[in-house]
Amino acid sequence: MSRRHAAEKREVLPDAKYSDVVLAKFMNSLMVDGKKSTAEKIVYGAFNLVADKSGNDPLEVFHEALDKVKPELEVRSRRVGGATYQVPVEVRADRAQALAIRWLINSARGRSEMTMMERLSGELMDASNDRGGAVKKREDTHKMAEANRAFAHYRW
Repeated sequence: MSRRHAAEKREVLPDAKYSDVVLAKFMNSLMVDGKKSTAEKIVYGAFNLVADKSGNDPLEVFHEALDKVKPELEVRSRRVGGATYQVPVEVRADRAQALAIRWLINSARGRSEMTMMERLSGELMDASNDRGGAVKKREDTHKMAEANRAFAHYRW
């Protein structure tokens, strides 16, 4: 990895229907093999299911789910004197968003519903109600950081 300068962040264009940049990033993460139209169909279909089931605005449910999945702390490996410690550190905002998106998609893919639209809508509604696999992943991350709080003085 080059240490000369950090890579420039690319601007992500907002999505077509809701003109939301975060939703466009979510679709790009969901996309497989460059099939963006398929990812859009899945997300918009899941939003329609969320609107039907909950009666709330699906974009608000999406942002609420994302906020509830974002981690505040995580552990990073730090090597000190031949020993490796799991040091708890605060998560930057952009990394927290990326982790939340990744965890939501992975836990949706692991669900047992028939179509990806149903899985994604179920996971979004569960996450907005503090349930589901993505919220459990965040809780596990926080528990690990709390358990290793004794090594916080190794923070760099």
